[in-house]
Amino acid sequence: MAVTGLNPQILSQMFLAGAKNLESKKDHINELNVFPVPDGDTGTNMTLTVMSAAKEVNALEDPTMETFCKAVSSGSLRGARGNSGVILSQLFRGFTKVIKTYDEIDIAVISAGCDKAVESAYKAVMQPKEGTILTVAKAIAEKTNEVFERGEQDIEVLLKEVIAHAKVALDHTPELLPVLKEAGVVDSGGAGLVAVLEGFYDGLLGKGIAFSVEEEASEEGSSEEEKKKEPQFKYLYHTSVALVLEKGVRHPEEKEVLKYLSEIGEDGAITIEGSIVNITVNTNDPGFVLQKAIKFGELIDVVVKNRKNPEAGKTEGSAKVKEEPVEAAPVKEEAVEELPAKDCGFVAVSAGDGLAGIFTNLGVDVVISGGQTMNPSTDDILKAVERVNAPVVFVFPNNKNIIMAANQARDLSDKKVIVVPTKTVTQGITAMISYVSGATPEENEETMLADIANVKTGQITYAVRDTSIDGIEIHSGDYMGIGDKGILSEGKDIKEVMKEMMSKMTDDSCEVISIYYGQDVKESDAEEMKKAVEEQFPDVDVELECGGQPVYYYIVSAE
Repeated sequence: MAVTGLNPQILSQMFLAGAKNLESKKDHINELNVFPVPDGDTGTNMTLTVMSAAKEVNALEDPTMETFCKAVSSGSLRGARGNSGVILSQLFRGFTKVIKTYDEIDIAVISAGCDKAVESAYKAVMQPKEGTILTVAKAIAEKTNEVFERGEQDIEVLLKEVIAHAKVALDHTPELLPVLKEAGVVDSGGAGLVAVLEGFYDGLLGKGIAFSVEEEASEEGSSEEEKKKEPQFKYLYHTSVALVLEKGVRHPEEKEVLKYLSEIGEDGAITIEGSIVNITVNTNDPGFVLQKAIKFGELIDVVVKNRKNPEAGKTEGSAKVKEEPVEAAPVKEEAVEELPAKDCGFVAVSAGDGLAGIFTNLGVDVVISGGQTMNPSTDDILKAVERVNAPVVFVFPNNKNIIMAANQARDLSDKKVIVVPTKTVTQGITAMISYVSGATPEENEETMLADIANVKTGQITYAVRDTSIDGIEIHSGDYMGIGDKGILSEGKDIKEVMKEMMSKMTDDSCEVISIYYGQDVKESDAEEMKKAVEEQFPDVDVELECGGQPVYYYIVSAE
């Protein structure tokens, strides 16, 4: 029987199935990253975006078209992460704007909705590029119009043809974007959109409808006998830490700590009662928890339990440190309170305690924990802006994949929000240093834009797969030096990779080189790297700071 109309119940079913299908394919989509760095995040960003909307749709007991559209539009808009997530949210927003006044939608309404979706998405991108998710979205709208114009009424037929056409458009993206062709991949955002569409089709057919946002998919083929076996733990150690806050040290922000815990494990929690902080998480490296906790004060209790051996208590399966709480001097209680009022405030995105401390010392009011490995959502940025007690707020995204989410937060805020399009943390630091008290927001924005244009940034990480970019052969496991516009160096010796990267990003006008070393770099190794750079550039001041950032061994700026 032909399906000629979709009511809110069926649309909800389709949307949840689309979210589920995208979530199941996110790892594959992440691997389509052009740059073979260990932070491929398109699949993750799109999944978190659609899941934000799916949670709201799933909560609707008896959806109407209006409540369904509001859940999809608002949920995805606020949950949008990364450029791909923002574009996906704009596609949903445009589509729901058209359909929200109908009780049931047919192919004619779907066609109009697809046109509006593409229009909204293209408007959201300052410089739209073909060969991306935008190209696939446009192909979907074109095919929908074609099917509508020939008089087809069966929505199942429509989806079949649209999905097939979208796959053709996806396969064609490398021909439109040379960097995709050289890397041997299709566009990851486009692949994510196709996955959503395929899920919609499954939902229409009644597949995958027993969906819960909170559920965890079980492994395929697992039998009842296998389920009865000893439980397998993704994170082996239950770690619990208690500490006394130290005077004069930046106190922990619950949201920042929870994000950090989510990066190193699961089921993380933090409680702050007066001067006592308790942190718990399941992780494979308890040392990371201790490194984080000790920055805020003195440890008074540490318990590490092996989850495979819970009966061991505090003996074989655990380690106990300092049984009795320390009688510390009373610490002035600093409850979470409104930040001091000021004329102008600042929000910056940064990963790593060292970098967060640098921004805080420069005067940034709220540092959002995030970056290349975990893009904050539009809502994360919006909440940070609202927390700043100032009518004017500057936002430094510090990553090109966060700028669109920051702009979206700006548009949702009632405050005057100025998004300075910083693409790296080094640009963000320069922008903050450039701020002049007493100058107008517009004057400061102009100064910041001029100054960040003079900052050259290089980052060193490692390759997760073999590929070729800009004529450079890259091998899995090798170090890579990445500049503002692409790969600058590659090799097995990190010092040589640094040397080549610096020679390509530095010219005679350079006066200062700043090196920020990551969480996986020993201080002694960082000092050796600094010496190597000083020998390479004897007439340039070289500064070394602990950034503590994940994934990237070194972040370097040349000014």
